[in-house]
Amino acid sequence: MTMHNPIRRVSVVSTGHVQIRPDHEASSWRPTALWLLASRTWTGPKPINAYVIEHRDGLVLFDTGQDRASVTEPDYFPGGITRVLYDRLARFEIGPQETLSAGLGRLGYDTSSVSTAVISHLHQDHIGGLGELGQADILVSRTEWNTLSSPLREMRGLMGRHIDLPGLRWQQIDPVATDDPGLAPFRACHDIFGDGSLVLLLTPGHTPGSMSLLVRQPGTAPLLMVGDLTYDVHLLEEGHVPGVGSGRRLRRATAMVNQLRHHYPDLVILPAHDPGAAARLAQATRQVPVTLAD
Repeated sequence: MTMHNPIRRVSVVSTGHVQIRPDHEASSWRPTALWLLASRTWTGPKPINAYVIEHRDGLVLFDTGQDRASVTEPDYFPGGITRVLYDRLARFEIGPQETLSAGLGRLGYDTSSVSTAVISHLHQDHIGGLGELGQADILVSRTEWNTLSSPLREMRGLMGRHIDLPGLRWQQIDPVATDDPGLAPFRACHDIFGDGSLVLLLTPGHTPGSMSLLVRQPGTAPLLMVGDLTYDVHLLEEGHVPGVGSGRRLRRATAMVNQLRHHYPDLVILPAHDPGAAARLAQATRQVPVTLAD
C-alpha cells in the first residue's frame, strides 16, 4: 500500500428502509420455506445503504441501493406466486428524497460523477441505482453474474430486467491469487485501482458470488463493506449468519471475516442494512452523518 492516502472521503447514502423476518436476519432451526410462509413478525426498519468512496482515480460506489420505483410502480416486481414470496420476504419504505441521486446530491456529488460501481450481489436492494450509472464501470463477480442464467432466477431474487439494462458497462470480476499478508485468510482479491486501497474479496453465502470491499487508508481504521453477509455487526462477531443463502458458505465467509478482524483489531464492519453502520463510519472517519434535514 502506498504511503500517500488516495482516498479523500468515505460516506454513506441511505435509499430508504426495509423490514425483514427475524429468521431472515439470523438463521434459526426453521427451514426458509417454513419461516417465509409462517412468520407473522418483522424486524424494526433497517437502512438500505450504499457506500461512497471519493478516490483520486474516481468516485466509487459500493452497491446502489433500492429503486424508489419498487414502491411506486405496481409492475416493478414479477407477478403471481413470485410476487407473493417477495411480499412475504421484505417490505420497504422509500421516500421521495431517499433515492441514490438525491443522497449523492446531499453529499455534493452527482450520479454522472460516479466512475465505478461495485455490486456486492444482484438482489433488488443493491442494484436500484443502476439505471442512473450509464457512464460508470459496473463491477460484479463473474460467479454472481452467472446466476442470472440460473433456473427460476426471479424466485431467487434476481430480476434481470432491472439488472441487465441497455448501455451499462458491466465488468465481470475474477479475483486473482494474492500473497498480501494483510488480507489473510483471504487468498484471492481484486485490487480496483492497483494501489491496495480498495480491494474486493469474495464472501459467498448469501448469494454464490457475493463480494465485500476492504478500504485501507494510512492512519485510519480500515473499513470492510460486506453487503448482506450479515445484517448486524454484533451478529457477525458472534458467528450468527442470515437465514437466506447457503448456511455452510455463510459460516465459512463469516469465520474468514472474523479472522481478518484479528489482523485488523480496529476493522470497521459496514453491512448494507445495519442500523449502526452510518454512526460507526462517521466515527471512524470523523465525519458528521448527512441526514435528510441537511
